[in-house]
Amino acid sequence: MAPEPSHKPLSASGAAQDEPYLPFARPSLDEDTIEAVADVLRSGWITTGARTRAFEAALSEYFGGRIAMTFTSATAALEAALLVAGIGPGDEVITPAMSFAATANVILRVGAEPVFVDVKLASRNIDLDQVEAAITSRTRAILPVHFAGRPVDLDRLYEIARRRGVRVIEDAAQAMGSTWRGQRIGARGDLVVFSFHPNKNMTTIEGGALVLDSAEEAKLAELHRFHGIRRTPEGDIDVELAGGKSNLTDVAAAVGLAQLPRLDAFNARRRELAALYFARLNADPQPALPARDDAGHNWHMFNPLLALGRMTIGRGEFIRRMHERGIGVGVHYPALHELALYRRLGHARHGHPNAERIGRETVTLPLFPAMADSDVERVCGAVREVLAGAKAGGAA
Repeated sequence: MAPEPSHKPLSASGAAQDEPYLPFARPSLDEDTIEAVADVLRSGWITTGARTRAFEAALSEYFGGRIAMTFTSATAALEAALLVAGIGPGDEVITPAMSFAATANVILRVGAEPVFVDVKLASRNIDLDQVEAAITSRTRAILPVHFAGRPVDLDRLYEIARRRGVRVIEDAAQAMGSTWRGQRIGARGDLVVFSFHPNKNMTTIEGGALVLDSAEEAKLAELHRFHGIRRTPEGDIDVELAGGKSNLTDVAAAVGLAQLPRLDAFNARRRELAALYFARLNADPQPALPARDDAGHNWHMFNPLLALGRMTIGRGEFIRRMHERGIGVGVHYPALHELALYRRLGHARHGHPNAERIGRETVTLPLFPAMADSDVERVCGAVREVLAGAKAGGAA
């Protein structure tokens, strides 16, 4: 999440902006939440305790009674999910070429090999036709991403997985509150992971969750979450595996307990703001807007693609000029196979054209519940102004 500048940004003319800086994301934290955190701090018990257990119970209820385990991050939860599924050296995991680096990094961290497939251009979600073609005798799991909160076709995904005998680990980091055919993401399926980072639709400051059905696999996830320790009824401990430490604190859980009841309202406002972007974001050259299949979409992000071929400036200069106008812009994300780590591992720099185009052209515009309608108008006006001055054949 981009930090807010401590000074007023400058306009293109060098004058200080009167309007406040508008970041691309900002959490909604009310005074009741702040007081709940203060109560935890005053209690003297600030690590994993009663509030964490209460938050996990609330998440379990939210996901229809499935087991919900909290972690310090979605990254830690994803790694635990892979380990629970038995993924390790010699295994392949199919995953999209367009996502945050953590999606693929956790596959490497358990010793397995990520197999990248392309995404659909408008949805940014994994191309399930290519998933089917990529499955080999070494494939142990499919790790799709619900990109920007838009649900993957879960019916087809799980049909492929069942028929080919592989596990599914859903990276639902951005999909808290999204639904597929009326059912919440996480309320069905295999292993599903969510993020509560400050730029997500709800937050615990930092944090994540793993949602699953198997009590035995939950016990294994607990070993990976906390040092591999198993406690006996007599109070003794033993260590069964070299687990890590990624247990959520009561401080973070207090934030989550306050955020979860507000999630539906947060997402409803996001959908309203996204609708305004679709109605107002017209410019020359016109950016390519994301798919507008709103059913089940929590609108975690709004990511148009710049028409760079019709512009006299690159994306970096576009972002700089938007910042001059007091507006934060993100980049979500570069294509995974084009990152230095994956090039060193032998992944070709080209071969997934949709992910590559998205990686070159994508920008993330401000979208968070506290925004006013006028903020969307302000962003769209700034986009029009910047692009009009950067149109190929136009004024610089």
